[in-house]
Amino acid sequence: MKYYLSLFCLVLLFSCAESDDYSKLSKIERKKLSEKVFKEGSHLFQGSPKSMTRIAKAIEIDSNNCDAVRELSVAYLKRGMPNKWKTQIDKAVECDPVIWQPYRGYNYLWFYRDYKKAIADFNASDTLTPNFVDAPQGHSVDYWRGIAYLGLKDHENSIAYFSKNIDAETEEYGEDWVEPTAFLFRGIAYYERNEFKKAIADFDKVLLYNNNRSADAKYYKALILQSEGENKEAVALTNNAMEDFKAGSYNNRHYVETLRQLYLKNFTELLRELEN
Repeated sequence: MKYYLSLFCLVLLFSCAESDDYSKLSKIERKKLSEKVFKEGSHLFQGSPKSMTRIAKAIEIDSNNCDAVRELSVAYLKRGMPNKWKTQIDKAVECDPVIWQPYRGYNYLWFYRDYKKAIADFNASDTLTPNFVDAPQGHSVDYWRGIAYLGLKDHENSIAYFSKNIDAETEEYGEDWVEPTAFLFRGIAYYERNEFKKAIADFDKVLLYNNNRSADAKYYKALILQSEGENKEAVALTNNAMEDFKAGSYNNRHYVETLRQLYLKNFTELLRELEN
């Protein structure tokens, strides 16, 4: 153990010496070294101590490595440490607001359900890139705003932003390229406003582009049938929706509960109501 401890101290000493070397590097050399250290840790499990140590090292070498600054915030986010996440993600936004401000809005939306702060960040992205629609995490800020406003039960704005998103993507790529959950969430907004005809039209779009499989779309259509006294049809549709749910065809997200998440009890309770 003595020799082991001595060897450890020796390694630590050399590590400290190495840490001083990059201070003598030029700005371009520091940037390249920081990127190298950061990329070499890309295979490590996200949020693991080894990964965090390597990311911290990359930031130490070059504090302007914005990708590394943001990546370090992810570990705190997924560990449920909001104070440390907030400090780190704010640094990332300051480092590169064009890229990371709408991403912070996405974090506010899904991990903290702070819809107002999410919308503020999405709105800021419009100011930062006035001639470009940002798409953090693969969807446009209009899509994310639609969800945020639905979370606030502001159905008017939710419908407006989902419509803007759907119209823009339909015009550029075709309706079959639109994310089906955009129709689902807009349909839910219409349903909650008692605009059942428009809601059904959106739920039918979901079923069209999901090969007639969507527990959520069928569940809401069954609710509308129930409100119209069509209990027999509603029972059949609810049973069909439950089959889709058990097969995994329902709206959900990794890490967090999605907005208006459905569970098996939603279907069994609706069936109980309809059968009584």
